[in-house]
Amino acid sequence: MSYRRDHRASRSALLDNFDSIEEGGLRASSSYSHGISDHDNEGAMGSLQDKVSFLKRLTGDIHEEVESHNRMLDRMGNEMDASRGIMSGTMDRFKMVNE
Repeated sequence: MSYRRDHRASRSALLDNFDSIEEGGLRASSSYSHGISDHDNEGAMGSLQDKVSFLKRLTGDIHEEVESHNRMLDRMGNEMDASRGIMSGTMDRFKMVNE
């Protein structure tokens, strides 16, 4: 259950970051053509670097989650193959007993 709570919290944080991008980060690009102070430019670059770092961490987390699920699905497939073999042997024995 805590995984879902953490997932919702990180998703909420991501959406908040995208909202702030829309509100002031990237929408202000039209002001760059009219001139912007170095201080404002440095602030915008710092904000953009923070957002890129956040997205990089998020994609890394997604990658780890996908890898984990792939391993789990592989194990599940192997277990299903093993149980199919056991069931096949059991059915063969039932056929022999029935004959």
